[in-house]
Amino acid sequence: MRVLRLYLLVLMLPLLVLLTLKTFRDLRILNIAAAAVALGNVIALGLTIRVPKGGKPAPRRWFSVSPSVVAMASMALLAGWLWFRMPPGEGSGPAGPAVSVEPFSKAWQEGPVVLLTLGDSVSVGYGARDGHGYVDLLTKNVDEVHPDMKGRELKAVFPALTVVKKAVNYTISTEHEGVLKLLPAFPTDTFGVVCMTTGGNDLIHNYGRGKPHEGALYGATHEQAKPWIANYAARLDRMMLMIKEKFPGGCAVFLANIYDPTDDIGDIENAGPMGWLPPWPEARPIHGDFNKTIAACAEKHEHVHLVDMYSVMLGHGIHCTDPFNKHFNTADTGYWYFINLEDPNERGYDAIRRVFLNKMVEVFVAREP
Repeated sequence: MRVLRLYLLVLMLPLLVLLTLKTFRDLRILNIAAAAVALGNVIALGLTIRVPKGGKPAPRRWFSVSPSVVAMASMALLAGWLWFRMPPGEGSGPAGPAVSVEPFSKAWQEGPVVLLTLGDSVSVGYGARDGHGYVDLLTKNVDEVHPDMKGRELKAVFPALTVVKKAVNYTISTEHEGVLKLLPAFPTDTFGVVCMTTGGNDLIHNYGRGKPHEGALYGATHEQAKPWIANYAARLDRMMLMIKEKFPGGCAVFLANIYDPTDDIGDIENAGPMGWLPPWPEARPIHGDFNKTIAACAEKHEHVHLVDMYSVMLGHGIHCTDPFNKHFNTADTGYWYFINLEDPNERGYDAIRRVFLNKMVEVFVAREP
């Protein structure tokens, strides 16, 4: 029994340290209470494993409270606190909007087509099993997992499809521009379908560790971020023009905007059981300007089409079970983000795949003369 108590004490000490550090950074009542409970638990566990003088426990008095009882009660309280702070499960079933099967009954393009992926880990599919990222699902549906999407895939409408993956985990927009500069031009008989997610890591990096700077805006004020936002806009324009040059046979770029894991609240410090990110008071206007920049870029360039990833993920972030949140989805309260908060989980990727496909239907089918 003493070994078990010692083991529990060893587990509790790191949690106490983390809670104490978090409490100094963010004075929310829940974290202060959890830190106090954790401290009480450490003391109680320590009392249970100490060896009294003479090797025998002191006689119990009628008003005594066993340290073991205190420790177990503290553990129960901490378990409740962790349960309250942990996001819920991702849910089950189809995620996101429905996709009609009719547009996939005939080819959209008979000649060679390259599906080119550019950008960050969202376009890599980080956080999902192989074959379950949005690009993989766009290319070939996993029928046994998503039976409602059977036949709704790019391989059905682009018979001569080739996939070229150039997205890289953890990258920012300056690096995406560098990737494009090194990309060789495609043959003149090849049409390009480009899926791109860029800018999200510019916002989230460097997680509040260090002073914000271009490409790592976390913690910046809105005023401080304005020149970096302007540079991002110019960079997007250059990249869209470069993509057009790389595909002399024509192309369509599907450019996604940036989602918000806080469900439009802006309390990023509440993410996860420990709230591992510091508060960022001016995150919302900076995030909003990034998305306005992406929308303006799509409006400016005829070959660029906005994919509204932001809207489809609303209501499925850290407030997905909050009925008072304006984006609360009564039909599906699933949490669609991976454990790292930056990337979707598999249901999130399913939803994103659907908005990409619906935009492609709009571009390649609905706009046909």
